[in-house]
Amino acid sequence: MKAIQVGLLGLGTVGGGTLTVLRRNAEEIARRAGREICVTHAAVRNLDKAQALAGQGLVLTTDSFAVVNNPSIDIVVELIGGINPARELVMQAIANGKHVVTANKALIAKHGNEIFAAAQAMGVMVAFEAAVAGGIPVIKAIREGLAGNRIEWLCGIINGTCNFILSEMRDKGAAFADVLREAQAKGYAEADPTFDIEGIDAAHKLTILSAIAFGVPMQFDAAHIEGISKLAAEDIAFAEQLGYRIKLLGISKRHANGIELRVHPTLIPAKRLIANVEGVMNAVLVKGDAVGPTLYYGAGAGSEPTASAVVADLVDVTRLITADPHHRVPHLAFQPDQLSPLPVLPMVETETACYLRMRAMDRPGVLAEVTRILSEQGISIDAMIQKPCAEGENLANVVLLTHLAREGAVDVAIANIEALEAISGKVTRLRMESLA
Repeated sequence: MKAIQVGLLGLGTVGGGTLTVLRRNAEEIARRAGREICVTHAAVRNLDKAQALAGQGLVLTTDSFAVVNNPSIDIVVELIGGINPARELVMQAIANGKHVVTANKALIAKHGNEIFAAAQAMGVMVAFEAAVAGGIPVIKAIREGLAGNRIEWLCGIINGTCNFILSEMRDKGAAFADVLREAQAKGYAEADPTFDIEGIDAAHKLTILSAIAFGVPMQFDAAHIEGISKLAAEDIAFAEQLGYRIKLLGISKRHANGIELRVHPTLIPAKRLIANVEGVMNAVLVKGDAVGPTLYYGAGAGSEPTASAVVADLVDVTRLITADPHHRVPHLAFQPDQLSPLPVLPMVETETACYLRMRAMDRPGVLAEVTRILSEQGISIDAMIQKPCAEGENLANVVLLTHLAREGAVDVAIANIEALEAISGKVTRLRMESLA
């Protein structure tokens, strides 16, 4: 049977890993796919640098469109990242009747609706397992393995940079800025780490996961996004004292009137498995009505872990390349005409328990005022600790854990607490999830 010919767009960390895995495991991959999968062309930025990796038999070019428009290419693998020119290249490949494999979470989260519609019209596949959680096959698990379930909620540690920083802050008691510099020195964080530390990368991935889990269109622009750059070491320490770990979680839950789509630092009980995922590792927890909670853990980035997912997509596309397009696994798990119009709920309608830390004057009556304000908004207290502040003898750190409360009510309560003369500065609010 004729070998499948692949054109790579990008021969960097993931592209190089993909080429290495395809060559090293060529026999095993062919046995699984039913025919050989060969990379014949690659578009690169630097021909001289790429030549050593490419070796013989791989045509290199600096023109990505030459690969996309080459009639001999069956599958285009987009690994250049970003929105443009990646979007134009993917859309051109689809228009040319070529299947696409991509690891580009930003592209899928922002333009997936358009890309999948074009692919459906042309009868081609767009595979994107590597766009979320590196080598963890979580997209396949949700889309296929849990197809008999009504997914109730999912959450994930889906950014290794943030997880490394939070793990180090907890272990060493270090400040965020110091650990960020360490992460950059080790290559875990970019020179400009904004996408990672501000939660944008995690939100891209969560958007994709929620679309597959609930059968809804991509709705990245509606996601609530908070990062970890303002997180204080003392909050991590207080959380630990109370039996919690702080993780940057992407969380999506289904309700009758919409879905939650939010990324933020979250307190989770230290006894939960996902709370003990450390360093740069990723984990995704998915709750189905039939199977219960399922946990997927592994390397969320890196050359060969991500290449593992890219090659798995190549095998899937190769197996189904001659199949009737109507009998392939749908891009978003549900048939295209069966996607739900469920909107993303405004954050003010979300209900979570909360961690509230404030610097209060150490004098009688202050806590009574705070609890009165919380009570007026229907917010009850679950636990409290009080510790002296380093800033002065007259101030104390007061930490309150609340029961479930509506986000909008917590917003009002925080504003009223901050207006008290006995409260110094801003109230720190972190959300809590039991993940039971």
